[in-house]
Parts: sequence; C-alpha cells; structure tokens
Amino acid sequence: MKHDMSEKDIQNPGSALGEAVGSQLEIVLNEHLTQFVDKFSCRLVSKGQKNQKTKKATKLLLYDQFGTSYNIDAVIANESMQPLILLEYKYLRYKKHNRDKGSWLCTAHNAIRRRYTSVRSSIAILAGNWSGTSLAMMRSQEINLFVIPFQRIVDLLQKHDIVFDWGEKDRETAKDAWKKYERLAAQEKRSIAENMIASVKPELETLVGKILDDQTPRELSKVVIEIHSNLGEIRYFEFPDTRSAVEFLEDFSIDEILDHANAFTLFDKPVAEEQMFL
Repeated sequence: MKHDMSEKDIQNPGSALGEAVGSQLEIVLNEHLTQFVDKFSCRLVSKGQKNQKTKKATKLLLYDQFGTSYNIDAVIANESMQPLILLEYKYLRYKKHNRDKGSWLCTAHNAIRRRYTSVRSSIAILAGNWSGTSLAMMRSQEINLFVIPFQRIVDLLQKHDIVFDWGEKDRETAKDAWKKYERLAAQEKRSIAENMIASVKPELETLVGKILDDQTPRELSKVVIEIHSNLGEIRYFEFPDTRSAVEFLEDFSIDEILDHANAFTLFDKPVAEEQMFL
C-alpha cells in the first residue's frame, strides 16, 4: 500500500486514512508474529517470490484445487514452506461492506484448505465495524477471529486530536483527520497500531502457539461425508468417529439419501433467526 501521496492527490481522504491505519496494523502484526513463530522454527510469509524482471516481490497467492488464485495477507509456514496458518488482516469502517469481505474470506480460505492439506488453522484479525452476523458467518467456517472494535481506534486517534468517527458524507472532517494523521511522526503512527493490537495480542499468541506446537496430540474431531447426485443435489453428514461413518456407508441407500420429503422449503428460517423475532 502506498501512502506517499500529497494532500492534493487524495480524492477520498476517509478511505486514505482507513487504508493507512490498516497498513500500519498489518506491519506491526507481521513484525510481531515473525518474531513469535521463530521459536517454533516457523516463518511468516507476507509476499510472493520476486519477479525475475522487476526484482520486486509479488503478491502472496495461494491456489485452490482448480487453479484459482487468492491473494492472502500472510501465511505462517514450516521449514519446508508448507502453509500451517492462513492470516488475514481486515479493516472496515462501514458495516455495509461486511458481507462482501466476510464472504470472500470464507470462500478463499475454504478453497485453499482443500488444496493445502498442511494448513491447520485460519485466523483473521478484524478492525473496525463488523456486524454480529458477519462474525457468526466466519466463525461457522472455523475461522478464528480477533476483533479490534471501531471505538478503540476512535479513542486512540482522539489522543492525537484526530476525529475518526465522522458521518459517511462528512468529507471535511475526514479531510482534516487525514491531514493530521499524515503529519504524525512515523513512531506515533506505529504506536497507534501497537496499541490497537494490545488487547488481542495475548490471546493471539496463545492460539498460534497451540496450533504450531507439534507436541499437541492429534485427535480425530469429526468425519464429514459429502454426497453428490448426478442432478446436482448435495447432502452433508457429520459423524463423531470413523466407525459411525463406516456404518452409515454400509447402510447407504441412494433413495433414502435423496428423499427430500422433509427438506427445507423456500421460506423456512433457521431456528436461531426465528427466535430473533419472538
């Protein structure tokens, strides 16, 4: 991300400030995690290999089973450069973008993990305004979340006389905030980012350490069977162990599997959503 543009070059000061804060957050997290994972003989990778012509690092791209590429913020890899943890750093100011950002993360990480079987976990550090429904969606896809609330960023910037909670159409306040942020010393910008991650850093370290610890005994948590019909129907079945899964397959009946008599109708709501309206 580039942040060396003059004030006259900025068309959207609000977006520029959000991008700058997010970039500092990413830098600080990468530096901290780089040191932390070294004790596990692992490394953090946030860029791709160098372009042979330009000699510049390329984007970090991981692929799914069909060759589709996904630009990932960072990956923690072992000494053989096999990915172990997928990392994403996302900042959002407006909740209207939650679904797009959250859905991309779910889609990308699920697709990547089907190809890279060495991946043990997905982690997302989310800053800003994230809705409860978007967080629930990501957690349902087994993505570990660490949230830095928007108000925390507002409070940290306020200490530098920077107003960050302006209205969506308040361009003047956004412009003033961008100017003041740009005038901060590099160490002040870094300090803001370090204070942003202070609340999540202990739990993040604990989780990463647990994931990377090869002494942790491996246990089977569940067995998932996915069945596809030639017409495109899909059914998922989960079992607590292999014995239960094998018994299910031994009694397998295509007629029973594809019996949709009790399938959901168009307007059936999940139980949790129904309770919201009671």
